[in-house]
Amino acid sequence: METLHEAAQPKVYFDRQFNCQVAKILPGEFYVTSADMAISTVLGSCVSACIRDKRLNIGGMNHFMLPGNSDVYNPLSASARYGSYAMEILINEILKRGASRENLEAKVFGGGNVIKSITTSNVGQRNAKFVVDYLGFESIPIVAQDLMDSCPRKVVFFPNTGRVLMKRLHNERIDREIVAVENRYSQTIGAEPVSNDIELFD
Repeated sequence: METLHEAAQPKVYFDRQFNCQVAKILPGEFYVTSADMAISTVLGSCVSACIRDKRLNIGGMNHFMLPGNSDVYNPLSASARYGSYAMEILINEILKRGASRENLEAKVFGGGNVIKSITTSNVGQRNAKFVVDYLGFESIPIVAQDLMDSCPRKVVFFPNTGRVLMKRLHNERIDREIVAVENRYSQTIGAEPVSNDIELFD
């Protein structure tokens, strides 16, 4: 089974542009696969980590809203909406597939300052700092990143090859939709330069 996440099954569809199956994840979800497919998400202040075993081509992506959770070690209340749990469970699920920790690498995205109602808490900045610090503590190298700034991003990750496509979104309607989704989601939980390894696309 390829899908590993918190709640409902992510939408999986065939994308003609990429000529493969794509799993679309939302805030609080994650997805791990060894198949030749892609994982996509759209980020505002949230952050996603794309982690893979560069030798076995097993990898996954998460999408979290807040950096930490006081209940992270309680399996009954732990949630992938929080970075500490989202990172731990993503890495563990990749390792359970046979990956080796020493072969893991990461690409990280998001943390934009897009939700005005919660900018005072610097959620995007805190998420960005958290994911960099977490991966540093776990000794997992970050080989590409695009964090913070003020725009939403669309990210498409191909775990089988490590390829990432990233698009900065400047469409006003899309921006409003992303802000609305993250605002609604935040209410349920209490509220650097682009690397050469990241491909921008239309």
